[in-house]
Amino acid sequence: MPAVVRTWAPRGETPTLTVPLSRDHLSVIGAITTEGRLLTWTHDQAINGHRAVGFLKHLLSQIAGNLLVVWDGAMIHRCKAVKAFLSAGAAKRLQLLCLPGYAPELNPAEGIWQWVKRVALGNVCCDVLPELRYELGLAFAKLRRRPGVLKACLERVGYL
Repeated sequence: MPAVVRTWAPRGETPTLTVPLSRDHLSVIGAITTEGRLLTWTHDQAINGHRAVGFLKHLLSQIAGNLLVVWDGAMIHRCKAVKAFLSAGAAKRLQLLCLPGYAPELNPAEGIWQWVKRVALGNVCCDVLPELRYELGLAFAKLRRRPGVLKACLERVGYL
């Protein structure tokens, strides 16, 4: 479903969005570094524990040194696959800190998703999943060129 945002239209002509309804969707997992880097992974299926481990491996390959990952209390972040990954040696470089149960005001990624939905993808209607994947890639590219927005998401929650 498209994110509907305010727009303009000639007086008396209400703008409408026409979108085909389907159960197809994309799932995205992402991270922000304190330097203002955005790392994302997009999947056609729901993010599960094994995909979360894949994303953690991606983070370890992209960022040198020790990592502190702050994430929400979703079950996929505390599943057996993540625990097994940590106990298999990843805990040497990776420390996980879980936020309280429902605390979007402490999660800087919430600001990222809000910006992407409202600013970059506002009123975008895609007919097929590859088109949505392309538009999402453009949105993330646009966001990566705006490190001030990324840092503002971190400042808003008090991490900088």
